[in-house]
Amino acid sequence: MDINATNLRGIYTSLSTIFNQSLAATQTFYSTIAMTVGSTTFANEYPRLDELPGFREWIGDRVAHDVGASLYSITNRSFEKTIAIKKRQIEDDQVGIFTPIAAQYGQDGAAFPDTLVWPLLKKGETTTCYDGQYYFDTDHPGYNEQGNQISVANYAAGAQPAWYLIDDTQVIKPMIWQSRKALKLTQLFSETDPNVFWRDEYVWGADTRGNAGFGLWQLAFKSKLELTQANYEAARTAMQSIRKRDGQINAIRPTKLLVPPALERQARQIVEAALINGGETNVWAKTATVVSVPHLA
Repeated sequence: MDINATNLRGIYTSLSTIFNQSLAATQTFYSTIAMTVGSTTFANEYPRLDELPGFREWIGDRVAHDVGASLYSITNRSFEKTIAIKKRQIEDDQVGIFTPIAAQYGQDGAAFPDTLVWPLLKKGETTTCYDGQYYFDTDHPGYNEQGNQISVANYAAGAQPAWYLIDDTQVIKPMIWQSRKALKLTQLFSETDPNVFWRDEYVWGADTRGNAGFGLWQLAFKSKLELTQANYEAARTAMQSIRKRDGQINAIRPTKLLVPPALERQARQIVEAALINGGETNVWAKTATVVSVPHLA
């Protein structure tokens, strides 16, 4: 192949198209638990939305609740992935070998938030969130029916593989994927670029900016106890008992049971089997959807 501007532009366009098609077609796991929030600066500050009370009867003046009084911040980070194509590979018409690489780039790019969201979730019992407690903890500040402060747990310690119960029906999610700069493919294909002159290679790569953070801890429960019907019931009860600061119930719906592949069979027996114990009705059937997440292994 002749090395000229037209051919180089065609190669870049072809690889970019393959990259973008793969980027759009890839299914990810992080969207199960995280909401995507746009960012326009180096960090986003989030108000403590969990402190909002429910609606009240309007008697006298309105009562204003300052959602900006307490903020927590997620700082963006920069990430890149770069590849070099030797000039001789283009001269020898070997560009086709980079087609699957471009597709893999797109797939890896789409799934990149998974590599930040899930490790952060797994470290939730040792990483603090906006209320100063570990995200998964046994003594979050909460409220009882009278609006008095009590300790609330969204974590059950143990020695078994961890499993998670979440509510993904709310506008705010258990986790946050903060996107500052969407993934974009760029190239250094000019004959005057230093990489071409000095190393006889063309370079292209993708870069993005963003970060993962914690959303509402009330919407997630982590258990390291054995995955049994009794422990599943206890986790559901704990989540559905959480109240707002004025005592109103939070109306949390535990809808997804997230498990590592090793617990998928047990999870499906608990929430998918119609009959258990030789013919007994399974009262927990269809109460949650099982999602087996490789990143939780």
